[in-house]
Amino acid sequence: MTNWIPDRDSLRQPLHLSLAASISAAIEDGRLKAGQRLPTHRKLAEQLNLSVNTVSKAYDTVKRQNLIEGQIGRGSYVTDTKKPERQPYILEPEQKNMFDLSISRPAYSKLHVDRMQKLLSELPGDLNSQMFLSCRPNIGFETHRIAGTKWLSLCGLNTQPDNIILTNGVTHGMSAALSALTRPGDIVLSDSITHHLLVSACAYLGLQLVGLDIDEYGVVPDALEKACVELKPKALYLLPSLAGPNIYMMPESRRRQIADIVKKYELHLVENDACGPVAKDRPQPVSEIIPELSIYLTTFTKCTVSGLRAGYLVAPERLFPALTGRLIVFGWMATPLMCEIATRWVLDGTAEELTLWQRSNLRTRYDIARTELAEFDWHGHPSGLHLWLKLPGEWDSASFVAHARQLNIAVSPETPFMAPKSIPQNAIRISVASIRDVDRFQQALRMIAGLLKQQREPLPQLVY
Repeated sequence: MTNWIPDRDSLRQPLHLSLAASISAAIEDGRLKAGQRLPTHRKLAEQLNLSVNTVSKAYDTVKRQNLIEGQIGRGSYVTDTKKPERQPYILEPEQKNMFDLSISRPAYSKLHVDRMQKLLSELPGDLNSQMFLSCRPNIGFETHRIAGTKWLSLCGLNTQPDNIILTNGVTHGMSAALSALTRPGDIVLSDSITHHLLVSACAYLGLQLVGLDIDEYGVVPDALEKACVELKPKALYLLPSLAGPNIYMMPESRRRQIADIVKKYELHLVENDACGPVAKDRPQPVSEIIPELSIYLTTFTKCTVSGLRAGYLVAPERLFPALTGRLIVFGWMATPLMCEIATRWVLDGTAEELTLWQRSNLRTRYDIARTELAEFDWHGHPSGLHLWLKLPGEWDSASFVAHARQLNIAVSPETPFMAPKSIPQNAIRISVASIRDVDRFQQALRMIAGLLKQQREPLPQLVY
């Protein structure tokens, strides 16, 4: 057990948050090292003349930041951040009687299967052999980039084929963009609650990710400007149109404020618009306002079928040499056959048809959530792929995920979506489209509502 103990005189009200901050600081500066065992709740309470409840709340706060972990029967230990992250999502095929609300994916139906089978049956007759024989051009075939302008116009972005690079989806484009714009040690700004793969990507690339204060519309402009002045960041990663886990639609006025600040401090903007034109009420992308400073990313995986790993990266031509170099390293080029499928669906109207179907289906599920979760604090959007539910009472994210699992319900904890040092929100993310059957989706939400009304029970350490 560690001999470290915080200075009692340094603690301020509220005591549990002040104690949590002291523990976090000790971990960050190395006074508490990975694997060290912390004092028991009761022992620390006695040493600091605090209540056991205050210490327990402090430990829970630090645990939600993924800085410590509790092992039943052994105590609390400092988390080893070098260990591979534990994947909170279910990756196996759907299990019988399992309600999987953990994966953010589009809804689907027989319509999607029929459209894909029809296209695949047509390919052998007229497919250009270059779609499977060629490994260039790295930025994608010109025919695919020309079709991209049509799809991007539906997303509110007016651009030219020469500004488009084909990608294997948003994550592929994000990796290329971040590595092209930054060097190890540089600072990247984002929402405090952001895309979980951005958190991982910045860690892998040696970048400092700083989460900014947010409200119901996204990044707070004053927080962005303050960070620009104090931190001298290189890039801002933004999810203004339903792509973030806390699911908001940034209004046009806020987008223009953000654009003005990016331009004032000569930042680069990386805009994740994965949901594309699914939402009818979406304003124009921020990248349309400041195209000279923006890298815009979108994909077909969130609005048509999740297996269509194809998307577009739009950037000023001056960035193409750096972007192309990174694109080659991270995957050589987007898979031409996938891009051919996406292109044909754009040109014959199938992509738009499936997007409109998605909009209608998600609206139905949103209305169900409004009914089943009416008593609780949650946030979503009629065209969103998931909900952000704040937990009531004694519930915390990790324990609720574990309890829900006992009911064969899988939901996502908040931890993977938190930028480093961000204050935990005590929330979970619920996918609204990962369960195909609408009635089963409603049943799952009803079970979650019932669980939320129950008093939290202690669970033994479980292995799944």
